[in-house]
Amino acid sequence: MLVKMEDRLDPDAVIEEFEELSRDAGRVQKETLKKILEENGETEYLSKWGLNGKTDPDSFKSCVPLVTHEDFEPYIQRIAHGENSAILTGKPITTISLSSGTSQGKPKFVPFNDELMENTLQIYKTSFSFRNKEYPIGNGKALQFIYGSRQFKTKGGLAAGTATTNVFSDEKFKTTMRAMQTSCSSPDEVIFSTNCEESLYCHLLCGLIYWDQVQVVSSTFAHGIVHAFRTFEEKWKDLVNDITRGELCSQIKTPSLRTAMSKMLKPDPGLANMISNKCLGLSNWYGVIQELFPNTKYIYGIMTGSMEPYLKKLSHYAGDLPLLSADYGASEGWIGANVNPKLPPEFATFAVLPNIGYFEFIPLKEDSNVERQPIGLTEVNVGEEYEIIVTNFAGLYRYRLGDVVKVKGFHNSTPELQFICRRNLLLTINIDKNTEKDLQLAVEAAASLLEGEKVEVVDFTSGIDSSTEPAHYVIYWEISGEASNELLKECCNCLDRSFVDAGYAGSRKSSTIGALELRILKKGTFHKILDHFVELGAAVSQFKTPRCVGTKNHTVLQILRNNVVKNYFSSAF
Repeated sequence: MLVKMEDRLDPDAVIEEFEELSRDAGRVQKETLKKILEENGETEYLSKWGLNGKTDPDSFKSCVPLVTHEDFEPYIQRIAHGENSAILTGKPITTISLSSGTSQGKPKFVPFNDELMENTLQIYKTSFSFRNKEYPIGNGKALQFIYGSRQFKTKGGLAAGTATTNVFSDEKFKTTMRAMQTSCSSPDEVIFSTNCEESLYCHLLCGLIYWDQVQVVSSTFAHGIVHAFRTFEEKWKDLVNDITRGELCSQIKTPSLRTAMSKMLKPDPGLANMISNKCLGLSNWYGVIQELFPNTKYIYGIMTGSMEPYLKKLSHYAGDLPLLSADYGASEGWIGANVNPKLPPEFATFAVLPNIGYFEFIPLKEDSNVERQPIGLTEVNVGEEYEIIVTNFAGLYRYRLGDVVKVKGFHNSTPELQFICRRNLLLTINIDKNTEKDLQLAVEAAASLLEGEKVEVVDFTSGIDSSTEPAHYVIYWEISGEASNELLKECCNCLDRSFVDAGYAGSRKSSTIGALELRILKKGTFHKILDHFVELGAAVSQFKTPRCVGTKNHTVLQILRNNVVKNYFSSAF
């Protein structure tokens, strides 16, 4: 049950509600599962597993199997095609969420309903309440780089869009943001424009207009903020000119954007001059966010997992402003809130809200090839890693999310989780196994060699080239400037050495895996990949660069291969 929303959120009441839920998380979990099964036990999916009205955890686990999205896909497709029988949920599903699609190459369909929306708001309000204790904000604005995607109707007439679009377009979201005193500085026309580049430009312009009211700068993912201020570096003179003249530049063509911005813009040479002087006074754009928006209290967005490589650049733009990691969830639903906002993003933990779903955890042991039985939320151990299993109110039962988490501690009786990596995102050829985290560490080590020449890795991905014998790893880099062949060759060798997995190192030494290849890409290549996913229906704010591009991801592979300007092979082994 949510704290009643008034004109302003009462953080103390929200925190007390969370404390109450987390004191006896085991009991709340049983009640939550009971509620889910009572509401949906007679659906086609659950009926076939022989629960026969039982709602206890033991019966649920013994009857209902662990599944992946592939198992649910036929049921979700039937719902999307308009079947109105109780397939996965007792109440009809009226909305479909699309995942970003960056992991598998195409978006997944996921059921979305009012309960998931309520869970979203509960997560937002819980983390905000803890955040506001440490970094209190007054009544101001949030410069939010958020974007809706194109919404469409499925064959059966259901509304479909990305999870973020479904949230941003809900009136309850706007009410909650107002109650949290963080209304978006941009109007809906900017958030829901179909032209992402023009929308980003207008977000920046809106932020500058409200420069002294901005208290939070945020995006769904850290990448969104970095991308925004990389764009600002290129466009700041145009933005200053717009403010001077009180008129939107001619490059912005979308009529709805021009109309919306015309209502906000008026000639303000004084503001334009101030912004210009601030920009000219910066050293390599260090602290630009702090300088432009001096009343900002913090930077906020998801900063864990695949977002960690952007933290260095984000810190550069932020100056002394704290970076606060947003909450833990996926298109399939939420899991935990950040109730320890002072932890650096690299160490962020997320306390599981025990009433928003039923959670199980598969213990992961390096020395075991046998998959262990899942355990309950309160049975996990500090310091151990688990794969997380989700049962929610929107028709997903014992769903393997594919995430690996580590238990860092407990808040009362609910665990605090650290996101480690995606379990299925592996670079592997034979006995080698390298995760997204292994890739990230290798790239960080090699990228540090570029610092002396003031060159950065803008973005990166990887893949396996099986056209050679033996097959080998390929790392793709887009870099910010020129680097010598000798230095890039050294980076290539460093990448190869930095994969410390014993299976990889042994295979390299025995030549059963070929020399690692570093491919340097043209500037703007990752923007082309972003454009590709946006065309598929992803929202810019939901985009995550795929860290490993498989052979089935034909279009992205083609974009990468068509934009290689140099390549190097390792001589490290």
